[in-house]
Amino acid sequence: QVQLVESGGGLVQAGGSLKLSCAASGRSFGSYHMGWFRQAPGKEREFVAAIRRDGDTTYYAVAVKGRFTISRDNAKNTVNLQMNSLKPEDTAIYYCAAAQVYTGSYVYTRQYTDWGQGTQVTVSS
Repeated sequence: QVQLVESGGGLVQAGGSLKLSCAASGRSFGSYHMGWFRQAPGKEREFVAAIRRDGDTTYYAVAVKGRFTISRDNAKNTVNLQMNSLKPEDTAIYYCAAAQVYTGSYVYTRQYTDWGQGTQVTVSS
């Protein structure tokens, strides 16, 4: 099991940038695939980005590809999400999540066993 704490959310104008961080505690952070999800009011939680345990392979939702970058530092037990060119539709609570193994697609929340509490991102127009 791994404990996850997100930080870095806030209010930003459209076109601006934010960097989210997720700090992990517990054993073997480097053995987990990591993902970022988001949930807007009245909507289901949706996949944003993921990175495999070795850091060499990343995945992005179509809506954020080219604007967001996921990265990890296994020595520091952190995973980051750099968000550029933010849009009002990016407004949501952003969650960090950990998966020991992908038994199916990385986009599904059921692949992830551990979740952070979330951090609010608000993009004003």
